[in-house]
Amino acid sequence: MPLPRPAARIRRHRARARACRRPRGRFLGPGRRLLVGLAAAGLLAAGCARPSVGSDRDDPSKPVTLTFWHGWSEPGEVKAINDSIARFEKLHPNITVRAVGNVSDDTMNQALRAGGSNAPDVVSSFTTNNVGQYCSSGMWADLDPFLKKTGVVKEKVFPKTLLDYTQYRGRQCALPLLADAYGLYYNKDAFRRAGIDRPPHTMSELKRDAAKLTRRTPNGSYQQVGFMPNFRLYQNSPDRLFAQWGPRYFDHNGKAQLAKDPKTRDFFTTQRALINAQGGYPAMEKFRAGFGDEMSSQNAFLRQKVAMHMDGEWRGLLLKEAKAPFAWGVAPMPVPDDQADAYGRGYLTGTVAGIAHSSQHQNAAWELVKFLTVNTDQVVAFANAIHNVPSTNAALTSPKLDADPAFRTFLDIARNPRSTAIPPSNNGAMYITSLQDFGYAEEAGKVPDLGAGLRRLDARIDADNLQSEN
Repeated sequence: MPLPRPAARIRRHRARARACRRPRGRFLGPGRRLLVGLAAAGLLAAGCARPSVGSDRDDPSKPVTLTFWHGWSEPGEVKAINDSIARFEKLHPNITVRAVGNVSDDTMNQALRAGGSNAPDVVSSFTTNNVGQYCSSGMWADLDPFLKKTGVVKEKVFPKTLLDYTQYRGRQCALPLLADAYGLYYNKDAFRRAGIDRPPHTMSELKRDAAKLTRRTPNGSYQQVGFMPNFRLYQNSPDRLFAQWGPRYFDHNGKAQLAKDPKTRDFFTTQRALINAQGGYPAMEKFRAGFGDEMSSQNAFLRQKVAMHMDGEWRGLLLKEAKAPFAWGVAPMPVPDDQADAYGRGYLTGTVAGIAHSSQHQNAAWELVKFLTVNTDQVVAFANAIHNVPSTNAALTSPKLDADPAFRTFLDIARNPRSTAIPPSNNGAMYITSLQDFGYAEEAGKVPDLGAGLRRLDARIDADNLQSEN
């Protein structure tokens, strides 16, 4: 039987920024062809269409119906949203909330550009990648005036990393609505057989342990690899793994600086060393290609084809539901040897919520956004219900949170001030897509000169950013 498939959560991880840029020929894949069609239909232009103007003069104490668009679709997740709305309506009996689920970013963006009575008042997105577009285009309203007039000090309420990925160039157009943190799942039984007494803290320890944990069949094929660092595996996108180095993608002028930062070269060199320590890229990639679907009962970690695996907080719940036939634990991902004091950090992302600029009921909409994102009891209840990391400082330390030790590891990662998220960009996460494409080529040995390749990558990122601004 396949595991319950959290479709909405999968969309969160696979979402790609597609709005507010003119596609170019060299990027045309299936998703890019959709962009061309939208552009031809007048839904996209160079930059974003001017959003419809809403109103922040409404009286939030008057009877009103708000429309809330979100992406959750699984029954348990939809129930958690509906329960949240019921709690809100009890506190605000004059406000009725009409929730519309399973809404993609593309659908939402088109509706916000079009405006009109069918557009939502409150909006949410599973990806932080598009925050730069939401803020720079004006499609999502600036929340700072609402925060100030209701006395919410955002710097005290939200962890800095989460606050950073909900704003762009000083415009706070979104707030965190739960978070995802990434850590290292490890097979305790495999560790015991290999004589390893704790999860690795540094990259050299990860390489050593991965080699010890790799097992082969009598004919020489893999039975289990210690750690699969290949970028095409499940959640192993380069940006998530690179987070352990604490990278800075751009300089203070907004120019890409991956080639200039020695952390970038060390990251790719370390990833290659991890692959080579376990048999080399061709053999590892062939083994990976036979893995089952990430969210099914054929997941490679669940099937014990990998002994260590990077994943998010939701994986623990799925392992329990599947009754994993081995003892497992969770720890932070290892860090570079020269940053051993940063152990405990991780990659963070999450859902964001905001107010549609076109809403005629922005003050009432703010009451809902504030409740969903700031109210401690609400954030805790929602986090427990869908097994995500809470997104406020108070909720992260609440005694009402799920007491599961594995889950609490991710709370510690979320609280760690050295945990990182990708910085917002005005063209979504195109620079992350470029980094990913580069990573695929580099790990396959198709980048003979890493330094030159990184310089070309920086030039491509800068050209894409410049095109988006024009």
